Amino acid sequence: MAIAKAERLMNLALCLLGARRPLSKRELRDSIEAYVEAFGPANRASFGPGDHATGSDESFNRMFERDKDDLRELGLVIETVENLDGETGYVARRDSNRLPPITLDAEEATALGVAARVWQQARLAGAASGALQKLHAAGGMPGEEQRAEGQGESGQYGTTLEPHIPAREAAFEPLMLACRDRRPVVFDYRRSNAARAEKRQVEPWTLECWRGHWYLAGYDRDRKAERVFRLSRITGTVRSRAAAFTAPVPDQVTVREAVERWAGESATSSARIRLRSGAGYPLRARATEVRELDGGWDELEIPYGHGLDAWLVEFGPDVVVLEPAELRADVVDRLRAVAKG
Repeated sequence: MAIAKAERLMNLALCLLGARRPLSKRELRDSIEAYVEAFGPANRASFGPGDHATGSDESFNRMFERDKDDLRELGLVIETVENLDGETGYVARRDSNRLPPITLDAEEATALGVAARVWQQARLAGAASGALQKLHAAGGMPGEEQRAEGQGESGQYGTTLEPHIPAREAAFEPLMLACRDRRPVVFDYRRSNAARAEKRQVEPWTLECWRGHWYLAGYDRDRKAERVFRLSRITGTVRSRAAAFTAPVPDQVTVREAVERWAGESATSSARIRLRSGAGYPLRARATEVRELDGGWDELEIPYGHGLDAWLVEFGPDVVVLEPAELRADVVDRLRAVAKG
């Protein structure tokens, strides 16, 4: 929305909310600066008699009707009062446009805080931060003492841990909007074992954050199947397409389950790896056994399932696979493919 239009809508809303009685179009036209500049008395006089004056009135009527519809779409309740000295009047009564008191419990406040933090690196960071500040000022957010009293499954609500979900990937915002608007997208994607990125045509379904990374689930048009994409592997610009989806969107999209299969979470056996000390925290968190070695290395036993090789490659020289032999061979093949690029 252009700044001039936004300012005009704000002034119209304030005028309707602050009026003690319904105002006619004529009064609104002569009271709001943007209308005065375009259609005020001096401007109307310059048209002279005849069709030009009528054209000015018609232009104002069209703009006013559009502005009124835009405000109503934004949620402002505007009442129409007939027979106001022979003219139609408009008013936005405060009691009709007043929200009920907002009170959030500890769980709701924590969830809202996490949602706002998603936008820390995104374009809406300022708006999200401002919204939280207004809720705090209005008393809608529980204080630290109230959150400490709230009991969840873990017994606390974020008083000692601060939830943090980054959205630093440039692809996050365009993909979020494409999921909302049901618009296909095109982007270049580099798989973990590929030296070069490939173009993907995707009908986006949903975004989900898992273990600090954002993933997109959708329908890959070229492969004609459901796929999950890690946003950090999207290169270049995400381009949207004005076209309809060709595949039905499932009622429930299991992003996390798909990622878990890809990352080896559905383990069928175990693997032994050597991990550099102080590195690979996600691997250490999944380890069933850790043994300290000499020379700044540790030996870990971790669950082994389909896709573990792709995950291990991400840790580069900090990981050496000991066994099984097929996992070691898969990791070496992936590293060689990347090195060739």
